[in-house]
Amino acid sequence: MSAVLDHHGHAHDDHHDHGAPVGWRRWVFATNHKDIGTLYLLFSFSMLMFGGVLALLLRAELFQPGLQLVNPELFNQLTTMHGLIMVFGAIMPAFVGFANWMIPLQIGASDMAFARMNNFSFWLMIPAAVMLAGSFLLPGGAPSGGWTIYAPLSLQMGPGMDAGIFALHILGASSIMGSINIIVTILNMRAPGMTLMKMPMFCWTWLITAYLLIAVMPVLAGAITMTLTDRHFGTSFFNPAGGGDPVMFQHIFWFFGHPEVYIMILPAFGIISQIIPAFSRKRLFGYASMVYATGSIAILSFVVWAHHMFTTGMPVTGQLFFMYSTMLIAVPTGVKVFNWIATMWRGSMTFETPMLFAIGFIFVFTIGGLSGVILSVAPIDIQLQDTYYVVAHFHYVLVAGSLYAMFAGYYYWSPKWTGVMYNETRGKIHFWWSLIAFNITFFPMHFLGLAGMPRRYADYPMQFADFNAIATVGSFFFGFAQVYFFVFIVLPTMMGKGEKAKQNPWLDEGGKGAEGLEWEVPSPAPFHTFETPPKLDATATRVVG
Repeated sequence: MSAVLDHHGHAHDDHHDHGAPVGWRRWVFATNHKDIGTLYLLFSFSMLMFGGVLALLLRAELFQPGLQLVNPELFNQLTTMHGLIMVFGAIMPAFVGFANWMIPLQIGASDMAFARMNNFSFWLMIPAAVMLAGSFLLPGGAPSGGWTIYAPLSLQMGPGMDAGIFALHILGASSIMGSINIIVTILNMRAPGMTLMKMPMFCWTWLITAYLLIAVMPVLAGAITMTLTDRHFGTSFFNPAGGGDPVMFQHIFWFFGHPEVYIMILPAFGIISQIIPAFSRKRLFGYASMVYATGSIAILSFVVWAHHMFTTGMPVTGQLFFMYSTMLIAVPTGVKVFNWIATMWRGSMTFETPMLFAIGFIFVFTIGGLSGVILSVAPIDIQLQDTYYVVAHFHYVLVAGSLYAMFAGYYYWSPKWTGVMYNETRGKIHFWWSLIAFNITFFPMHFLGLAGMPRRYADYPMQFADFNAIATVGSFFFGFAQVYFFVFIVLPTMMGKGEKAKQNPWLDEGGKGAEGLEWEVPSPAPFHTFETPPKLDATATRVVG
């Protein structure tokens, strides 16, 4: 089947999409990047909802002092599973879904490089998610040593820990396959004329993220395999009784864990870097510096891991090295924030929902970044280690960071995916509801942490009661906002209800707005696009006939 370019230079299928399979086979045997992207996004949203229910159970328990709903053992299981499911089941797969949908469209490729492997890497996630969630039903319950699965706790648990380890192995294999696919697609399948330095920022951030994933997922696999052999095969990697060292687990885990933080935020930077220029009606300020800043963040992420370990008895020299290297990472991140603000400066800005989420992202992510710089200072971190200040910090980075960027990306690209416009009023309600509820939930946690409330505790003394009550109320409002998003925004557009989307709905009267090859194909994007490589203009953002 071949594509032809009409007189506008748009790719259309000769056979009017007769090649699209129908029914369940279309999804089970999917090799089309758009279908697999959709599957990833639906899977990650279902995991977000499941992880969110666990979080609401935690917050309901913490609404007031004393034990109300769950015992401390179950509380620890909920804490651990909330973290694992949100990181490995919600955030990472969602960004892979965006990559599947958008990278081929943005670089003028017909599909991902390895279509069958793409299918396999998605379907691996289903048994892994079932195993992870099903660990609650095993004797002794789910893993309960925190999402970091630190030894020696992880060496003492029941079969739920083994199920968790197996699930993480499978999810890691899926991530590595997805990353290989993304790298090969970007390096080998760009349309003629699209050099690397003309690629959209979303493709750049994902290219760098994919290399990070390939570098660090095997490190996690090594750490959890050593845990498994300590548990069942008589080794003593992390067991002091046999000459092992539990702190070694922390070193190995965080050598994976800190780049993992950037794996979860770099694609978000890419999405924001697409949206801010579109609604500012300007080119991205400092494109090259954005690319170099992204690369710098990725490289520096490998030399800061032990800032998670300031309380393990590290020598002062080690503390100084990790303190300064952590502060250094704030520089390329600050470059990005500066570039986004400079892009908006004197731009012809409009405030549709994608732009609201993008600006909300910059505002709230910057708060999370600043609390991270505070935690990088070793003497302060020693006081705040494992308190709610840390919980507030990483939720500001991962919820207000990664999740807000995904919402922004959904509102920005969903007209291209579904062919219909979402309801703008409902989108704005979702934004303000989420922003206010998020801050009510997590801002008080800074004060709880500064006052000394430890994380992962099911009970607490009376002096922490007021802020905990506020945080719990906010968390329920935030959770319901995401249900509202799915029921009143996502479902209607999936069913085709709404105003028909133009080919590029984000252009103003002067023809300025969103740029890129994805806006050169009809809405919804045809099942097969760019089957013959498009001819690009000098900017590599338009197709020429």
